[in-house]
Amino acid sequence: MYRRAFVAALVAAMVFATPAFAITAKEKMDTCKFGAADQKLTGKKEQDFVKKCMASERAPAPAAKAK
Repeated sequence: MYRRAFVAALVAAMVFATPAFAITAKEKMDTCKFGAADQKLTGKKEQDFVKKCMASERAPAPAAKAK
């Protein structure tokens, strides 16, 4: 019984984690360009932002500071 629960939990964790890593280069480029447009970057600044964005690895968001 515990084995089935463990396997079910493992499968569920894998299923929910998979979409976070399922991003293509085109989707990443679109996201980076959207970020540049959102910040109203143009020219060299936009190119630098997109280049840095495309080179970055997926990282967890920084933790919010408690007040």
